[in-house]
Formats: sequence, C-alpha cells, structure tokens
Amino acid sequence: MLGFAAPINTLFSNLPPDLLPRAAGAYVHYLGFMVCFGALVLERRLIRPNPDRKDAITMVITDVVYGLAALALLGSGILRVLYFGQGSEFYTHNPLFWWKVGAYLSVGALSLYPTVTYILWAIPLRKGELPKVSEALATRLGWILNIELVGFALIPMMAVLMARGVGLPA
Repeated sequence: MLGFAAPINTLFSNLPPDLLPRAAGAYVHYLGFMVCFGALVLERRLIRPNPDRKDAITMVITDVVYGLAALALLGSGILRVLYFGQGSEFYTHNPLFWWKVGAYLSVGALSLYPTVTYILWAIPLRKGELPKVSEALATRLGWILNIELVGFALIPMMAVLMARGVGLPA
C-alpha cells in the first residue's frame, strides 16, 4: 500500500502550482455545460400539454438545476478568460469568442420564457393543483427548448475551432 502512495505524491509534487486551479476551472466549466445540456434535454423530453404532478415538479426542479449550472458555466467561463485560460487577449481578439458569448446569451435570453412559465407552475403545484398547459403552450415551449439545444450544441463547436486558432488575426 505504501508503495502505491509514493508515486502519487511524486506525481502531484511535480505539478506546476497553477495547474490544479486551471484544471478545476475547466472542469466546472465543462460540467456546467453538460448539466445545462442534460437539463434542456430532460425539459424537452417532458414537455407536453397538461403534465401530471410528477412531471410538472420535475420540470420546475430541472429548470432550477439548469439555472444553477448556467451560472456555474458563466462564472467559470469568466474565470477562465481572466485567470485560468489562454489569457484575455487570446479570447477577446477572436470573433468566434464573441459569437460563442452571443450564443450563450441568446440561449439564456430564450430560457427566460420557460423559466417564468415554470415559476408560474409552482403556484398551483403548492396548492396541490396541476398547472394548465395548453397544446399551444407545450408546442411553444418545445420549440424554444429545441432552439436552446441547437444553440448549446453550437457553443462547443465554436470553442473547438477557437482553441485551434480559427478566427484569430493572421
């Protein structure tokens, strides 16, 4: 057992001092992205007219998780730009970075409508009633969630291109 601990101690003692904070920032960023995407997929899967109580509560909770993950994604992204990434010059001079930020903000703005809708669902749910969800509302929410999913799917593509220098001035 002691023979196993020595290589691990050696491994961690040789790391640059800023590596673990940088790795943690990247990890929170990627995890936030995955949780956001997963929450949107679940919301899209569950949306339908007049959901049962379990699905309505799941939608409300899922949207809260989505919001918290989006905040973690935003916070870790800002930290990566300012402290833990390639440096703000690398990001801010690349138009793909601004497209990526724009996609994130657009998805965030689109998510306000479903979020407000789910908040309004919480009122009847607390009274033991079910929210009234028409076919038109379910269809509208489904379309918004589809657009959000496409927007979120484009963000990593832009990140991959940006990390390879696409968009940087020659």
